[in-house]
Amino acid sequence: MAPAAGGGHLVVVRLDREDTMSSERTPDQDARGRRAALFDVDGTLVDTNYLHTVTWWEAMRQAGHTVGMREIHHTIGMSSDKLMDRLLPEDRDRSQDERISTAHKTLYAEYFPRLPALDGAADLLRTLAERGWYLVLASSASQDELASMRAAIGADEAIGTALSSDDVEEGKPAPDPVEQALERAGVPARDAVFVGDTVWDVVACVKAGVRCIALQSGGIPPELLRDAGADEIYRNPADLLHHLDSSALGR
Repeated sequence: MAPAAGGGHLVVVRLDREDTMSSERTPDQDARGRRAALFDVDGTLVDTNYLHTVTWWEAMRQAGHTVGMREIHHTIGMSSDKLMDRLLPEDRDRSQDERISTAHKTLYAEYFPRLPALDGAADLLRTLAERGWYLVLASSASQDELASMRAAIGADEAIGTALSSDDVEEGKPAPDPVEQALERAGVPARDAVFVGDTVWDVVACVKAGVRCIALQSGGIPPELLRDAGADEIYRNPADLLHHLDSSALGR
Protein backbone atom coordinates (compact mmCIF):
# COMPACT_ATOMS: atom_id res chain seq x y z
CA MET A 1 0.00 0.00 0.00
CA ALA A 2 1.38 3.40 -0.97
CA PRO A 3 1.53 6.33 1.47
CA ALA A 4 -1.61 8.40 1.92
CA ALA A 5 -0.37 11.86 1.14
CA GLY A 6 2.17 12.95 -1.41
CA GLY A 7 2.69 9.39 -2.70
CA GLY A 8 0.82 7.00 -4.94
CA HIS A 9 -2.77 5.98 -4.67
CA LEU A 10 -4.01 3.68 -1.96
CA VAL A 11 -5.80 0.49 -2.89
CA VAL A 12 -7.68 -1.57 -0.34
CA VAL A 13 -9.02 -4.92 -1.43
CA ARG A 14 -12.11 -6.36 0.22
CA LEU A 15 -13.90 -9.62 -0.28
CA ASP A 16 -16.89 -9.30 -2.58
CA ARG A 17 -20.07 -8.54 -0.72
CA GLU A 18 -23.30 -10.35 -1.31
CA ASP A 19 -25.68 -8.19 -3.30
CA THR A 20 -28.66 -6.85 -1.44
CA MET A 21 -30.42 -6.01 -4.70
CA SER A 22 -32.12 -8.61 -6.86
CA SER A 23 -29.92 -10.05 -9.61
CA GLU A 24 -32.84 -9.92 -12.01
CA ARG A 25 -32.35 -7.45 -14.84
CA THR A 26 -34.65 -4.49 -15.25
CA PRO A 27 -37.30 -5.00 -17.94
CA ASP A 28 -36.22 -1.69 -19.46
CA GLN A 29 -34.54 -2.66 -22.75
CA ASP A 30 -32.10 0.27 -22.58
CA ALA A 31 -30.73 -0.85 -19.22
CA ARG A 32 -29.82 -4.40 -20.20
CA GLY A 33 -26.09 -4.93 -19.93
CA ARG A 34 -25.65 -1.51 -18.38
CA ARG A 35 -22.95 -0.70 -15.83
CA ALA A 36 -23.58 2.22 -13.53
CA ALA A 37 -21.05 4.55 -11.89
CA LEU A 38 -22.70 6.28 -8.96
CA PHE A 39 -21.11 9.48 -7.63
CA ASP A 40 -21.40 11.50 -4.50
CA VAL A 41 -20.69 15.15 -5.35
CA ASP A 42 -19.68 17.21 -2.28
CA GLY A 43 -16.02 16.47 -1.56
CA THR A 44 -15.92 13.86 -4.33
CA LEU A 45 -16.24 15.99 -7.46
CA VAL A 46 -16.39 19.49 -5.96
CA ASP A 47 -14.14 20.82 -3.17
CA THR A 48 -16.89 21.86 -0.75
CA ASN A 49 -16.46 19.90 2.48
CA TYR A 50 -14.55 22.60 4.31
CA LEU A 51 -17.00 25.26 3.15
CA HIS A 52 -19.78 23.14 4.65
CA THR A 53 -17.74 22.77 7.85
CA VAL A 54 -17.30 26.52 8.30
CA THR A 55 -20.90 27.39 7.46
CA TRP A 56 -22.31 24.71 9.78
CA TRP A 57 -19.98 26.01 12.50
CA GLU A 58 -21.27 29.56 12.02
CA ALA A 59 -24.93 28.46 11.87
CA MET A 60 -24.54 26.56 15.15
CA ARG A 61 -22.61 29.42 16.75
CA GLN A 62 -25.43 31.81 15.90
CA ALA A 63 -27.82 29.45 17.70
CA GLY A 64 -25.63 29.37 20.80
CA HIS A 65 -23.87 26.05 20.24
CA THR A 66 -20.10 25.62 20.44
CA VAL A 67 -18.98 22.72 18.27
CA GLY A 68 -15.43 21.94 17.17
CA MET A 69 -14.72 22.13 13.46
CA ARG A 70 -13.05 18.73 13.45
CA GLU A 71 -16.23 17.15 14.76
CA ILE A 72 -18.30 19.01 12.17
CA HIS A 73 -15.96 18.02 9.35
CA HIS A 74 -16.24 14.34 10.22
CA THR A 75 -20.04 14.49 9.99
CA ILE A 76 -20.15 16.14 6.55
CA GLY A 77 -21.88 13.75 4.18
CA MET A 78 -24.65 12.94 6.62
CA SER A 79 -28.13 14.31 6.06
CA SER A 80 -28.72 17.56 7.96
CA ASP A 81 -30.98 16.03 10.60
CA LYS A 82 -28.51 13.25 11.37
CA LEU A 83 -25.64 15.73 11.42
CA MET A 84 -27.34 17.87 14.06
CA ASP A 85 -28.37 14.84 16.08
CA ARG A 86 -24.74 13.74 16.16
CA LEU A 87 -23.25 17.13 17.01
CA LEU A 88 -25.77 18.91 19.21
CA PRO A 89 -26.97 18.05 22.73
CA GLU A 90 -29.79 15.54 22.92
CA ASP A 91 -31.74 17.78 25.30
CA ARG A 92 -31.53 20.86 23.03
CA ASP A 93 -34.53 22.85 21.89
CA ARG A 94 -35.18 20.93 18.68
CA SER A 95 -37.56 23.60 17.46
CA GLN A 96 -34.39 25.54 16.58
CA ASP A 97 -33.01 22.81 14.31
CA GLU A 98 -34.79 24.11 11.23
CA ARG A 99 -33.44 27.60 11.85
CA ILE A 100 -29.90 26.22 12.14
CA SER A 101 -30.28 24.24 8.93
CA THR A 102 -31.66 27.27 7.11
CA ALA A 103 -28.80 29.43 8.38
CA HIS A 104 -26.29 26.89 7.08
CA LYS A 105 -27.96 26.83 3.66
CA THR A 106 -28.03 30.62 3.51
CA LEU A 107 -24.37 30.97 4.47
CA TYR A 108 -23.26 28.21 2.11
CA ALA A 109 -25.27 29.65 -0.79
CA GLU A 110 -22.94 32.66 -0.82
CA TYR A 111 -20.30 30.36 -2.33
CA PHE A 112 -22.49 29.04 -5.16
CA PRO A 113 -20.97 31.25 -7.90
CA ARG A 114 -17.41 30.14 -7.09
CA LEU A 115 -17.58 26.49 -6.04
CA PRO A 116 -14.35 24.78 -7.17
CA ALA A 117 -14.50 21.50 -9.06
CA LEU A 118 -11.80 19.06 -7.98
CA ASP A 119 -8.91 18.34 -10.31
CA GLY A 120 -9.89 15.74 -12.88
CA ALA A 121 -13.60 15.66 -11.98
CA ALA A 122 -14.99 16.55 -15.40
CA ASP A 123 -12.46 14.41 -17.27
CA LEU A 124 -13.25 11.42 -15.06
CA LEU A 125 -16.99 11.70 -15.75
CA ARG A 126 -16.48 12.13 -19.49
CA THR A 127 -14.05 9.23 -19.71
CA LEU A 128 -16.43 6.88 -17.91
CA ALA A 129 -19.34 7.93 -20.13
CA GLU A 130 -17.20 7.33 -23.22
CA ARG A 131 -16.41 3.84 -21.92
CA GLY A 132 -20.10 3.02 -21.65
CA TRP A 133 -20.77 3.63 -17.96
CA TYR A 134 -24.14 5.12 -17.06
CA LEU A 135 -23.46 7.95 -14.60
CA VAL A 136 -25.71 8.84 -11.69
CA LEU A 137 -25.04 11.67 -9.25
CA ALA A 138 -26.34 10.64 -5.83
CA SER A 139 -25.92 13.69 -3.64
CA SER A 140 -27.01 14.60 -0.11
CA ALA A 141 -27.25 18.21 -1.27
CA SER A 142 -30.47 20.04 -2.01
CA GLN A 143 -31.52 20.61 -5.62
CA ASP A 144 -30.19 24.17 -5.78
CA GLU A 145 -26.87 23.13 -4.23
CA LEU A 146 -26.57 20.24 -6.67
CA ALA A 147 -27.32 22.54 -9.61
CA SER A 148 -24.49 24.85 -8.54
CA MET A 149 -22.06 21.95 -8.22
CA ARG A 150 -23.03 20.57 -11.63
CA ALA A 151 -22.33 23.99 -13.11
CA ALA A 152 -18.91 24.02 -11.42
CA ILE A 153 -18.03 20.58 -12.83
CA GLY A 154 -19.20 21.42 -16.33
CA ALA A 155 -19.72 17.88 -17.61
CA ASP A 156 -23.51 17.57 -17.74
CA GLU A 157 -23.36 15.84 -21.12
CA ALA A 158 -21.78 12.82 -19.39
CA ILE A 159 -24.36 12.52 -16.61
CA GLY A 160 -27.27 10.15 -17.11
CA THR A 161 -29.37 11.30 -14.17
CA ALA A 162 -29.01 12.87 -10.74
CA LEU A 163 -30.80 12.80 -7.43
CA SER A 164 -30.62 15.15 -4.47
CA SER A 165 -31.70 15.03 -0.84
CA ASP A 166 -35.18 15.98 -2.06
CA ASP A 167 -35.48 12.62 -3.83
CA VAL A 168 -34.92 10.29 -0.86
CA GLU A 169 -36.73 9.72 2.41
CA GLU A 170 -33.62 9.15 4.50
CA GLY A 171 -30.12 10.42 3.82
CA LYS A 172 -26.70 8.84 4.36
CA PRO A 173 -25.52 6.82 6.17
CA ALA A 174 -28.84 5.09 5.40
CA PRO A 175 -28.62 3.18 2.10
CA ASP A 176 -31.58 5.02 0.55
CA PRO A 177 -29.55 7.36 -1.73
CA VAL A 178 -27.49 4.45 -3.08
CA GLU A 179 -30.53 2.24 -3.59
CA GLN A 180 -32.42 5.07 -5.28
CA ALA A 181 -29.43 5.63 -7.57
CA LEU A 182 -29.47 1.94 -8.52
CA GLU A 183 -33.17 2.20 -9.30
CA ARG A 184 -32.61 5.28 -11.45
CA ALA A 185 -29.83 3.48 -13.33
CA GLY A 186 -31.89 0.31 -13.71
CA VAL A 187 -29.12 -2.01 -12.51
CA PRO A 188 -28.59 -4.45 -9.64
CA ALA A 189 -25.93 -3.72 -7.04
CA ARG A 190 -23.40 -6.06 -8.64
CA ASP A 191 -23.33 -3.92 -11.81
CA ALA A 192 -22.59 -0.65 -10.02
CA VAL A 193 -19.64 1.10 -8.41
CA PHE A 194 -20.07 4.06 -6.07
CA VAL A 195 -17.47 6.82 -5.73
CA GLY A 196 -17.58 8.91 -2.55
CA ASP A 197 -15.37 10.65 -0.04
CA THR A 198 -16.82 10.17 3.44
CA VAL A 199 -17.26 7.35 5.90
CA TRP A 200 -21.03 7.86 5.51
CA ASP A 201 -20.80 7.23 1.75
CA VAL A 202 -18.96 3.98 2.43
CA VAL A 203 -21.37 2.87 5.15
CA ALA A 204 -24.35 3.51 2.86
CA CYS A 205 -22.70 1.44 0.14
CA VAL A 206 -21.96 -1.43 2.51
CA LYS A 207 -25.63 -1.50 3.51
CA ALA A 208 -26.72 -1.45 -0.14
CA GLY A 209 -24.20 -4.09 -1.22
CA VAL A 210 -22.44 -1.79 -3.70
CA ARG A 211 -18.67 -1.63 -4.22
CA CYS A 212 -17.28 1.70 -3.05
CA ILE A 213 -14.27 3.64 -4.22
CA ALA A 214 -13.33 6.31 -1.68
CA LEU A 215 -11.45 9.51 -2.44
CA GLN A 216 -9.39 11.44 0.10
CA SER A 217 -10.39 14.77 -1.45
CA GLY A 218 -13.01 15.29 1.26
CA GLY A 219 -10.31 15.32 3.93
CA ILE A 220 -11.16 12.05 5.67
CA PRO A 221 -8.13 9.93 6.70
CA PRO A 222 -7.69 6.79 4.59
CA GLU A 223 -7.68 4.50 7.64
CA LEU A 224 -11.22 5.63 8.51
CA LEU A 225 -12.39 5.04 4.95
CA ARG A 226 -10.72 1.64 4.92
CA ASP A 227 -12.18 0.61 8.27
CA ALA A 228 -15.66 1.63 7.07
CA GLY A 229 -15.33 -0.85 4.20
CA ALA A 230 -14.00 1.06 1.17
CA ASP A 231 -12.85 -1.30 -1.58
CA GLU A 232 -10.29 1.12 -3.02
CA ILE A 233 -8.92 4.50 -1.99
CA TYR A 234 -7.43 7.25 -4.19
CA ARG A 235 -6.32 10.81 -3.52
CA ASN A 236 -8.81 12.63 -5.75
CA PRO A 237 -10.66 12.32 -9.09
CA ALA A 238 -7.47 12.94 -11.07
CA ASP A 239 -5.68 10.12 -9.23
CA LEU A 240 -8.59 7.75 -9.86
CA LEU A 241 -8.61 8.73 -13.53
CA HIS A 242 -4.86 8.10 -13.76
CA HIS A 243 -5.31 4.59 -12.34
CA LEU A 244 -8.71 3.97 -13.93
CA ASP A 245 -7.75 0.81 -15.83
CA SER A 246 -6.66 -0.99 -12.66
CA SER A 247 -9.58 0.27 -10.55
CA ALA A 248 -13.03 -1.26 -10.07
CA LEU A 249 -14.20 1.09 -12.83
CA GLY A 250 -11.67 -0.28 -15.29
CA ARG A 251 -11.48 -3.99 -14.63
